[in-house]
Amino acid sequence: MAKRLFSSGPVVAFGSALAAAYIRLVYNTSEVRRDPPDTDAKLFSEHPQIFAMWHGQFMMLPKIKPDRSADVACMVARHGDAALMGAVLKRFGMWLIRGAGAGGRRRDRGGAAALRGALKAIQNGTTVAMTADFAPGPARKAGEGIVTLAKLSGRPVVPCAMATSRFITFKSWSAFTINLPFSKLGIVVGDPVRVPEDADQGSLEDARIAVERGLNQTTARAYELAGAIDPLSPAAQLPKPAFAIRAYRALTRYAAPLAPLMLAWRTRIGKEESARRPERYGKASLPRPSGFLVWFHAASVGEANAVLPVIEGIAGKHPEVHLLLTTGTVTSANLVRKRLPKGAVHQYVPLDNQDYVRRFLEHWKPDLAIFVESEIWPNLVLETHALAIPLVLVNGRMSFRSFRRWRNRPGLSKPLFSAFNLVLAQNERMAQRFTALGTPRAVPVGNLKADAPPPPVDLAGHKTFSAALAGRTVWLAASTHPGEDDIAAVAHLAMKGVRPDLLTIIVPRHPERGPFIAKLLTAANLKVALRSKGKLPDASTDIYVADTIGELGLFYNLAPVAFIGGSLVPHGGQNPVEAIMLGAVVITGPHWRNFVDAYEELFRSSGAVQVSDARGLAMAALLLLENAQARGHMMSRAEGALARMGGALPRTIAELEHFMPPKATLQHAS
Repeated sequence: MAKRLFSSGPVVAFGSALAAAYIRLVYNTSEVRRDPPDTDAKLFSEHPQIFAMWHGQFMMLPKIKPDRSADVACMVARHGDAALMGAVLKRFGMWLIRGAGAGGRRRDRGGAAALRGALKAIQNGTTVAMTADFAPGPARKAGEGIVTLAKLSGRPVVPCAMATSRFITFKSWSAFTINLPFSKLGIVVGDPVRVPEDADQGSLEDARIAVERGLNQTTARAYELAGAIDPLSPAAQLPKPAFAIRAYRALTRYAAPLAPLMLAWRTRIGKEESARRPERYGKASLPRPSGFLVWFHAASVGEANAVLPVIEGIAGKHPEVHLLLTTGTVTSANLVRKRLPKGAVHQYVPLDNQDYVRRFLEHWKPDLAIFVESEIWPNLVLETHALAIPLVLVNGRMSFRSFRRWRNRPGLSKPLFSAFNLVLAQNERMAQRFTALGTPRAVPVGNLKADAPPPPVDLAGHKTFSAALAGRTVWLAASTHPGEDDIAAVAHLAMKGVRPDLLTIIVPRHPERGPFIAKLLTAANLKVALRSKGKLPDASTDIYVADTIGELGLFYNLAPVAFIGGSLVPHGGQNPVEAIMLGAVVITGPHWRNFVDAYEELFRSSGAVQVSDARGLAMAALLLLENAQARGHMMSRAEGALARMGGALPRTIAELEHFMPPKATLQHAS
């Protein structure tokens, strides 16, 4: 009975008049803000076209049609209130095409008939307006029908949106919004998306994603112009921050006055670049390029080295995409200056303060954020997520100890890990840990460090240093941490009784420790030379401390045997892959939890040796130095292990491809 009542002539006439009057009231009492300023010119420059909107935000769309002769038809589903809706549209100079896609349901909703009607309308010079999503949802996921119509008609899809600062949202599948009068009203017309007439299924999917992305961008911009929060945006969906998050944010905000003192101290000890310190406050030193921008963030040298091949891969496949890499250390900045592909830019990451992060994001406005390994800074993650920027963690690493710590703090971990759209984990165990912490999708793809190129080797420096060695027996203690330099010195003294020509090279993980190490070992009656002082080893040098930046590759290439530091003290180890790539067999201590996959594979293959103290280190290093055949067999097994660990790079790039702008989005009108 209700259906008959609402489809009766008098009720339809009265209801449509009332609804049209209300739409005009909202429009006439609101402060209208447009992007571009002349939305009419942009909208109807493509007439006839396919005029796209989201279902939940279509109430004000009839007012986007100016009072001109351009013919517009609107596609609506075959439901009971369609007669009333058609009468409302008619009052704004529009007419109706009935039918919609099935949306996964079996019953026919008139989609095929509607497609034929829309195609005929366009051929007759009529613009067709339609919602890109349809019941039963999900909301704001474009269907294939709209791009199929674009393909068959040869006309572009133009995304449009209107939003008000005051509104009521219903708890329907599309969060249908009733706009309220006396508001700020944002009207946005996006760039047209064209679909080639010969588009295959893959190209249609690219176009569908392009329409979806265009509608999301125009909708976000409309709410921005209105000064309101989109009810379906991540910011609106965020739960009230848990106490741990609120406490962290308060702490970082109140600690802001200390930031200049900390950065000044770090500058004095060489850990910050004075001229670029404003970047740590979120103040960009470069302009944002126009177009799609992908932001990568890596903590330091190891993470940057792992992700640089990913950056290079995306630059090669998508030359139209702009690339930004942030890091937090001077050593990583020096590395990426030499290795970033042409056009990619580097900035220092802002300190994890809400104001600094917001300033950074407001300037760069990234379309995609990609963090590396375990960079889970709360403000950086949550502020990025609040702006609906897709977040991906690549080469995701999660030790059991870290997992247990995060799991015991659900108020902190749940908001952070659920903010990531995707985690590409180093292995299945880690993927499961990320999922348990709230990540919606975690995929094991392998360790990028197994595919990363080795550190560079300076050929001129290699020649000079080789001449200085004059045939001496050399071994390397790489990436040492406090406590390991002493152990390397004790091992040196033990081996020197057998090999009097022995030279030990120590490369500290933190180069600024070089002078301290030299003083410590000199006090033990060892002859020490410091590379930072421009010295080369001579015949009397016992230990050479290479306390410079970016030269580890040179010393891996010179030394046939390398102890990898951070492993004889409970630090968690350092990456063994680089040493093997440059021809050094690996010795490690027992603390290698940060590189479980690599070491487990090496040990399964007998491609590395584990020791527990200075005596064991001396015995293992001496055996490998004196037995070239044993060393060669170990290197062959280690290289086989690396080959089995490879493949993460192409899998990572393939997953990231889903977030890249489809080629169809680039076919905009000139």
